[in-house]
Amino acid sequence: MKRLLTVIKVKGIQFIITTSFTLVTVLVMLFVGVMLYGKFAQTAEQNAYLHTQQILEQVKYNLDSYLNGMTQIFELVDDKIRRSKGLTADKLSEQLETIVETRKDIVSIAVFTRDGTLLATTPSKVLRKNTRLTEQSWFQKANEDPTNLNFSLPHIQNLFKGEYTWVVSMSREILLHGPDGEIPAVLLVDVNFKEIDDLCQRVGLGKKGYVYIIDLVGNIVYHPQQQLIYAGLKNENRSLPLKHSYGSYVEETQDETRLITIKTIDQLGWKIIGISYMDEIVTTKKEISRFIFWLLIFVIVIVLFVLHYLSAKISRPIKLLERSMEKVEQGDFSESEPIRGSHEVEQLSLRFHLMVAKVRELMHQIIREQEAKRKSELEVLQAQIHPHFLYNTLNSVVRMVGNGKNEDVITTITSLSKLFRISLSRGKNIITVREELEHVRHYLIIQKMRYKQKFEYEIVVENENENEDEVLNCLTLKLLLQPIVENAIYHGIEHLADPGRIRIFAALIDGKVLLQVSDNGLGMSPDVLAQVKAGFYKSEEGSGVGIQNVQERIRLTFGEQYGLEIESEQEEGTVVRVWIPRQVAEERDRL
Repeated sequence: MKRLLTVIKVKGIQFIITTSFTLVTVLVMLFVGVMLYGKFAQTAEQNAYLHTQQILEQVKYNLDSYLNGMTQIFELVDDKIRRSKGLTADKLSEQLETIVETRKDIVSIAVFTRDGTLLATTPSKVLRKNTRLTEQSWFQKANEDPTNLNFSLPHIQNLFKGEYTWVVSMSREILLHGPDGEIPAVLLVDVNFKEIDDLCQRVGLGKKGYVYIIDLVGNIVYHPQQQLIYAGLKNENRSLPLKHSYGSYVEETQDETRLITIKTIDQLGWKIIGISYMDEIVTTKKEISRFIFWLLIFVIVIVLFVLHYLSAKISRPIKLLERSMEKVEQGDFSESEPIRGSHEVEQLSLRFHLMVAKVRELMHQIIREQEAKRKSELEVLQAQIHPHFLYNTLNSVVRMVGNGKNEDVITTITSLSKLFRISLSRGKNIITVREELEHVRHYLIIQKMRYKQKFEYEIVVENENENEDEVLNCLTLKLLLQPIVENAIYHGIEHLADPGRIRIFAALIDGKVLLQVSDNGLGMSPDVLAQVKAGFYKSEEGSGVGIQNVQERIRLTFGEQYGLEIESEQEEGTVVRVWIPRQVAEERDRL
């Protein structure tokens, strides 16, 4: 007891020292990590804000340039009309047609009287009836504010017959030369909205971010989801952009947090609003936090390693004895060298090794057999619960239900239920040959359904006495035949062009039980057959149990004189014979 208390005391001191140094190191690293994370995260967020503002500034510049160009075109048209002798002059028509042809984004140029009568249009088009021209916003603004050039919201051009293009209308009052003096009229230049749309669509603000444009009163000029806006399926909160002309603002909603960046086009008063999502902006934060986290883990591991090394060196004798005890606890009774150290440690080590030697002499053989048996039982349990087979079977059932094959569904599910019932066998590892054959029969039914009648099978039982089920009443290990049949299907029959055939035969021969599985599949080459017999061949498919495992289970349970015989020839097929002793139900409890 004294030596045990000494060990506990040494380990307690070692634990306290290691824990104290580790805690101090972790606290220092956490403090440094939090400071670095705060600084880097703040810088990353500021860079994201600046990047968004720069993108919107570029959009503003492009739109300003484009609108200035359109304004110059409008002024050019106005100048040509004022300089001409009349709207019907051939030279004016030629000049206007040249302008339209050289600028593909100009849809049409038209001149109307103040009461809405069409005077001229380029290119020549027929005015539609019932257009309510005088009620349209661009026409009313031109009459109400004759000195300023007016830009309308995007709309469908419906004045002329033909294509209905999405346009922005520029309009202003002009003066025409007439016989009685100057006559006021309205000049309309329709510009294809696609150019503005293309300028905005090229902008990317992360994976989800976007840009939209509103006018002075909040009407949508451009939105990447404009159809959803008009249909009422999406809504933008325009109260914040209407209050501010420039700057970046954070908007928090119930679902997400967004960064709203605002720029204003001075010429028109249109506002460009950039929407960025904070979960994308803080991606850099996450990367920094991930880096700092792994750095902390790395430093802590190094510190633990150094502290462990130092403490182990100081208390090395106790550590060696502890490791020896851990090996014994884990089932390792191999010999180890006596531990050198203080007198108490040496005496404790000597007594411990004497005890281990005695236990090793008594338990080594039993432990080895029990380990082998547990390993085999574990692999059998893995074969009983086969997720891949169950997944494929249920998929086949779903397809049958979809195709209306209700009888096949009933057959498959019934066989699957009986197969698992026999596999469980109330936890028993030994069952009768009758149960084993019934189990493999249901397995074959399911596989036959899955492979769409790709093979046929038969199960033949031969008894010495026709009036008794001698073979069927004999005992066998559970799940001996399924791995063999599974190999016959996957490696022998699945790749055949013609239908395959599997034959299962059970009989009593020379006082032993023979269970034989034969198929007409592809067979095995001599090299593969040799590897299978030697136990070196491992298939990546199948149940995971394997021929070698079946062989080991048989020999572990019944002895070395029993097991498997395998014969195979390429293009001819494979025959696997299982030999087990003849034992009846009364001998079950002795196995």
